[in-house]
Amino acid sequence: MNFASNASATPKLTPNVGLANRNTFGLDASAEFAHEITSPDQIGAIMEVITEQKLPWRVLGGGSNVILPKVLPGATLLMNITGQEIVSSDEHATVIAVGGGVNWHEFVSWTLEHNLPGLENLALIPGTVGAAPIQNIGAYGVEIADYIDHIEAFDTKTQAFVTLSKEACQFAYRDSYFKQNPHRFIVTRVVFKIPKQWQARVHYADLAKQFAANSNPSAEKIFVAVCKIRTNKLPDPKIIGNAGSFFQNPIVPHEQYETLLQKHPTLVSYPDAPGKRKLAAGWIIDQCGFKGQRMGAVGVYENQALVLVNHGGGTAGDILGLAKCIQDTVRKEFGVSLVIEPNIL
Repeated sequence: MNFASNASATPKLTPNVGLANRNTFGLDASAEFAHEITSPDQIGAIMEVITEQKLPWRVLGGGSNVILPKVLPGATLLMNITGQEIVSSDEHATVIAVGGGVNWHEFVSWTLEHNLPGLENLALIPGTVGAAPIQNIGAYGVEIADYIDHIEAFDTKTQAFVTLSKEACQFAYRDSYFKQNPHRFIVTRVVFKIPKQWQARVHYADLAKQFAANSNPSAEKIFVAVCKIRTNKLPDPKIIGNAGSFFQNPIVPHEQYETLLQKHPTLVSYPDAPGKRKLAAGWIIDQCGFKGQRMGAVGVYENQALVLVNHGGGTAGDILGLAKCIQDTVRKEFGVSLVIEPNIL
């Protein structure tokens, strides 16, 4: 592992950098200016340049949760800080520090290779480790927040590096302090705390079906099952452009859930906070007849209505136009508002 400095004394912004390979929707986009970040030590100097030139800016990792315009104005920092290491380990937990540019799925695989189970339910989620806490990624009953100890980041407000505790991150469903305060923090390293005591979590419907005859499978078997389920449901971005789940599962008061259940007895939902219920957005969109439908170059994936896809040549406007059509129909038919999950840049 190497978090060593690669800082340049005179950092420069490179003009007109193509981003087609930095967004999983496969949108033909480019950055007006870009700069690759391979070490935290580079950030202070390049932020000075950006501030001096009064440029708008943002950080881009794997581009798995973004919708890019044709030209991204200002400066785009390409997050490529790699490396992971076990910082400490005792009888209770193992602490792991991971660079913000590390591929998330590869990191999950690494934890299992090192006999550190816990993240297997989050396998095959696209994107980088640094971007994962911003959205508080989650799947099959597990959220990344469950395993974060603290986060190291550059605070652009104070122009200094800071350490944010798990509590300071204010994690919530697909939300965090970082998401609520965009452009303030650049996440450079995520430090995980993986408990030694492990328990299989297979209560979500798809996993429960896989392990109907085995209520206590190994972490490795769960990992394989999650990969299989996600591969069957979600298209490979290398083949067809997409950003995974496009809408958040809406959370509604229990009274609204009961009313909907009377009208739709097969409504798919999950327990949430007391007095609330999480509805399956994919099921709702499917009931509105969108699964497999196309609108020009974009459409709804034929195997999972929660996924919007770019069949080739689609633009951000095309994707957002389809999204609005789905939102309007769902609101009319179910009285539920769908929130877009990817960031619109």
